[in-house]
Parts: sequence; C-alpha cells; structure tokens
Amino acid sequence: MEALNVPAAALAAFAFGAVWYMSMSKPWIAAAELQCDDKGRPMRADSQGGSSPMPFVIGLVAMVLVAGMMRHLLATSGVTSIGGGAVAGLGIGAFFITPWVAMNYGFAMRKPALTVIDGVNSIVGCTIMGAVLNAF
Repeated sequence: MEALNVPAAALAAFAFGAVWYMSMSKPWIAAAELQCDDKGRPMRADSQGGSSPMPFVIGLVAMVLVAGMMRHLLATSGVTSIGGGAVAGLGIGAFFITPWVAMNYGFAMRKPALTVIDGVNSIVGCTIMGAVLNAF
C-alpha cells in the first residue's frame, strides 16, 4: 500500500483544489486581475481565446512532487498518525508554501486577496495530503 500513498495524497489535494477554485473562481479572477471574454472566462495573455490542459497537467505534477517530498519528510520525522500528518501538512502549507507565495505576490504587486485565496488552497491541500499520506 505504501506505493499508493503519494498518488492518493496528490489526487486528494488536487481534488480539493478543483472544488476550492471552482467556488472561488470569480474572486480569484478579480484578485488576479485577469481579462475575461464576454462569457466571463479568463483570456490568455496574448488576448486569444481558448483553453489549454497544461495548467492542469502542471498542477497534477506539482501535487505529486509535493506529496512525494511530504512523504519523505513525514517518514524521516517519525510522523505516522493521520492526525500528525495533517498537522505537519498544515504547518508546511501555512509556514512554507503560503509565505513564499505571499513574498512572490508582494514583489509582483498582486492583490492581497490573491495570496489569501491561494494560501487557503496551499494550507488545506497540504493538510489533506499529510493526512492521506498516513492513512494507509
């Protein structure tokens, strides 16, 4: 079952992110200051319409990488319970990922709301990941 931990944790966090961003799509688009077409869909930077699966592919690969590293950190730290994994994941999301995103967005002069929306995804996603990694 150990081989399933990382992909399961990655998929669980990815699924949370899908639900989170579907529910927060309008505030996120506003905070990101994206241009939208007449149907309210964000447009590419080159002002052409259409969509690409690449953000989803990149997102899924990123989730696998984070879950793999979290698995390593949990194992080497001796964290073996679901609750311990969740707390460790919460800490990783709240104190590693979100501050780094906040710093990048600060230098990019992005709206604070974007940091909050993306930060919640990082914190909750890593919490879920940590719990799932120790669920098997």
